[in-house]
Amino acid sequence: MDALWGAAPRPPPPPPPPGLGPSESPCCTPTATRRLRRPPLPWARFSGWLECVCVVAFDLELGQALEVRKTSICYLSFPDSYSGCLGDTQFSFRMRQSGGQRSLHALDEDDGYNRGVPVTLQREAAHLFGYVYFRQVKDSAVKRGYFQKSLVLVSRLPYVSLFQSLLNLIAPEYFEKLVPCLEAVCNEIDQWPTPVPGQTLNLPVMGVVMQVRIPSRVDKLESSPVKQFNQEVRGPKWAISSSFGPISRPVLIHIQLLWELMLLGEPLVVMAPSPTISSEMVLALTSCLTPLKFCCDYRPYFTIHDSEFKEYTTRTQAPPNVVLGVTNPFFIKTLQHWPHILRIGELKMSGDLPKQVKMKKLAKLKTLDTKPGLYTSYKTYLHKDKTLIKRLLKGIQRKRPSEVQSALVRRHLLELTQSFIIPLEHYMASLMPLQRAVTPWKTPPQIRPFRQDDFLKSLEHAGPQLTCVLKGDWLGLYRRFFKSPNFDGWYRQRHREMTQKLEALHLEVICEANILTWMKDKSEVEIVDLVLKLREKLIQAQAHQLPVKEETLQRVALYVDTVIGSLPDDLQAVLRHP
Repeated sequence: MDALWGAAPRPPPPPPPPGLGPSESPCCTPTATRRLRRPPLPWARFSGWLECVCVVAFDLELGQALEVRKTSICYLSFPDSYSGCLGDTQFSFRMRQSGGQRSLHALDEDDGYNRGVPVTLQREAAHLFGYVYFRQVKDSAVKRGYFQKSLVLVSRLPYVSLFQSLLNLIAPEYFEKLVPCLEAVCNEIDQWPTPVPGQTLNLPVMGVVMQVRIPSRVDKLESSPVKQFNQEVRGPKWAISSSFGPISRPVLIHIQLLWELMLLGEPLVVMAPSPTISSEMVLALTSCLTPLKFCCDYRPYFTIHDSEFKEYTTRTQAPPNVVLGVTNPFFIKTLQHWPHILRIGELKMSGDLPKQVKMKKLAKLKTLDTKPGLYTSYKTYLHKDKTLIKRLLKGIQRKRPSEVQSALVRRHLLELTQSFIIPLEHYMASLMPLQRAVTPWKTPPQIRPFRQDDFLKSLEHAGPQLTCVLKGDWLGLYRRFFKSPNFDGWYRQRHREMTQKLEALHLEVICEANILTWMKDKSEVEIVDLVLKLREKLIQAQAHQLPVKEETLQRVALYVDTVIGSLPDDLQAVLRHP
């Protein structure tokens, strides 16, 4: 294999965290203003959307003689030999970020984009997404007899439909015009506006203007990703959605069981006949928890050459909390010790319930000719929704379009997840200190600890039964959820948001206080301590983008100047910024 690592030049080292420019966040000192007002860096807009563009070609002579990170992308960019993909194939993968490398848009907790979009669409600092357009056609001029090449877009953004649609536009042109075409496309992408939550963007490329709306956290959740767009802009229109794609019909009947497995972060292998089906299924499963973020690892397409292969196939320890999408039959043997395995065959639907959706025991998963099905010993905590199952089976019998079937399932899962999360949100909100407990000259009170027993007791009067008709062992499901990475990720995020809200509230209370009255009976040591604390809060407000108005920050900065001006000249000289 060979790879052209990026059609555009690599961007220079990263600037200060995104969202801290003078137009977006107030500056409290001239020094900060001078520091933030720097000219835009080359390829900054390109890096807001893509890390790089790769071209991967099979080469009999070079083989695998490449660097580690490039080799990983090369293997993930090609269907394995068992898939038999002839013609054009599209799929996606996800891989770990190599250590020691940072992107221009490598994110910390202060990224404005991540704060504004739904959690399921956030950029990831530790992982990269790859979107592949693979072409394999007969070619007598090639030793192997086939032309095999992939065009790959590498990004931190989980915009599956958008980037696959973009590949549909540029890949056919690239295979005809080669590198000059890619250079032109990269230059056009470098002119795109930065993705901003809640905005509809016009993205010109190759004579077409794509219109895309970036979702915001304040958007109303929809069961279908279809949105209305301004019809004045001609060209394709896409909706970025946290529901990555259609849910495959062979697993519709088990979707509630699979929802519980995803909720609890259980290890799951998806064995599919092609990387397209594999990646679509893994992405559909990991997005079925919307609006809850799936906090475990997942690989839409995984190969035996992946750097984590030994880690995931070892029998000396329990399988990790990861969802793997594989196509190589070799995995049937190496991963048969995993607790949950979903085997998907070619979709051949008849009027009755197809055989491939029948649930089987793990003990039967022994041979390479294993029949499609769900292999697990897991027992669900909640009873099946028989009404939903009847509607889905009727849809199969009437050959209802897969998009309609998927919409039914998405709405059901959305309502189910919301019913599960609402009690947690209400209990978490009750842990927040009262506003009257926040005083200007004292450290803000702490958020009370999350006590699982207290939460479980609250379910009797404020549990999911208020919004969901499903019966079952809800308490048991919550207890097991508390042990999962998904609970840990949800709790950390909510606790961080509440802490930032407390800090913002504290700043507002300080602004409403009479600082001159407070200073009358205070020593110089106490006053200097106040200056240092206020400055620390201002830095925190800028760095973490606290939900504070610009007016509030300006008033706090004025308070700092007022306090410093009341001190002796020697202390003023020490405390003043140069």
